[in-house]
Amino acid sequence: MTILRITTSFLLIFAAGLTDRVFAADARKGEILAKRWCSTCHVVSSDQQQATAQAPPFSAVAGRTDFNETTVAYFLLTPHPRMPDMNLSRTEAADLAAYIKTQR
Repeated sequence: MTILRITTSFLLIFAAGLTDRVFAADARKGEILAKRWCSTCHVVSSDQQQATAQAPPFSAVAGRTDFNETTVAYFLLTPHPRMPDMNLSRTEAADLAAYIKTQR
């Protein structure tokens, strides 16, 4: 019985570790989304020359002391008056937030 519990515990811990890797945000995919959807208003990368002055550059968003990827992802899922509703999936919002984090 003890061996069964140990084996079950090991498998659960192993599966939980795999879940994190499977659902980890992909900053490369986020970059593609940023350049497609966000670059009109935000400076999304260091090689971008201009955007509107009304939207903060991604580097400023990422550089905030209270920056949190999860909070940014949820923010992106909620329509806001100054931002278009991009109808992002949760995965896309997480990918975009991960990309924003790289702009520190």
